[in-house]
Amino acid sequence: MTNPSISRMSNPAEFVPELNDISAALFRATGNQSVPRTTINLIHLRAGQLVNNTYLTILNTGFLRKAGETEERITAVSSWQDAPYFTDAERAALALVEATLQPAPHGRERVTDELYAKAAEHYDKKALATLTIAIGQINFFIALAVIGKPQPVTSLADEQWD
Repeated sequence: MTNPSISRMSNPAEFVPELNDISAALFRATGNQSVPRTTINLIHLRAGQLVNNTYLTILNTGFLRKAGETEERITAVSSWQDAPYFTDAERAALALVEATLQPAPHGRERVTDELYAKAAEHYDKKALATLTIAIGQINFFIALAVIGKPQPVTSLADEQWD
């Protein structure tokens, strides 16, 4: 059995330096302030939980702590549907990331018109586009995290910008 603490690819930017530019561009795109950074970190945390990835879970937990989020809210992301700690807008964003990452029920779309309409009740067109990019952003990093298995870090939270 392999040691789960050994990273397979600790820093892919070492080999593909353009990754730094891509990462910075995605963070700028999602940092346009149409969606609170906290909401983006909540959906990124939920995505990390859904794909069972410690790196993404620890990273986004660190971001949320740095932003001053309570332990109750951070912990309850995994059970957000019945947790009293989230706004309707945050719930819509969490539902979008879950619908995107989980298999659709047989014969149904992942993101139904009803789910999109629910999100549109809370987010204008720019914010919906930003949420979509934020979900794409975490999907991009999911591949790096689950294939490369970087070591969990909280120190990157110190580098987060608004």
